[in-house]
Amino acid sequence: MRAFIRWFNKKNPEVDLVLKAAIAHLWFVTVHPFEDGNGRIARALTDMLLAQSDRSTQRFYSMSAQIRLERKKYYEILERTQSGTMDVTEWIKWFLQCLIRAIQSTESQLNRVLFKADFWSKNATTVMNERQKKMMNKLLDGFEGKLNSSKWARMMKCSNDTAIRDINDLIEKGILEKEDAGGRSTSYRLVC
Repeated sequence: MRAFIRWFNKKNPEVDLVLKAAIAHLWFVTVHPFEDGNGRIARALTDMLLAQSDRSTQRFYSMSAQIRLERKKYYEILERTQSGTMDVTEWIKWFLQCLIRAIQSTESQLNRVLFKADFWSKNATTVMNERQKKMMNKLLDGFEGKLNSSKWARMMKCSNDTAIRDINDLIEKGILEKEDAGGRSTSYRLVC
């Protein structure tokens, strides 16, 4: 651990901090100095080095969160790396791909947040009842499936007639539009 701490704290401008984060993570979980919490500490060390690499106190992506999402693959690559020759090439490749996915995931999330903020900014003066506001937030937050009047009624705990009135009001205001299919399968989507 002394050797690890000396290496971790050593400032070396020739060493890329992203690669150092990958290696530090691997070394820490391989040394496994504590009975519990080694993974959490390794992820914290990783995030710390990535923050230093970004040269910013603010980061919008989390490698730690991405590793938790990919836990199964994470343990598989760790086991292969630790039980083999300790060639870290495959580990570093996986780590860098995981980092890219963390950044892409955050970019996607930021786009949704910005889209939602833009929607509410554009519709700040549009009069909507509480059901309509609640449903718009559900749609903006990534509603799964097709929105139809019966789903609206069920989710907003109102009658089907009330749901249809709410939907038609939003269509008139240019917020919702009917999707192509009609009849019993009539569904609605946000006007983007």
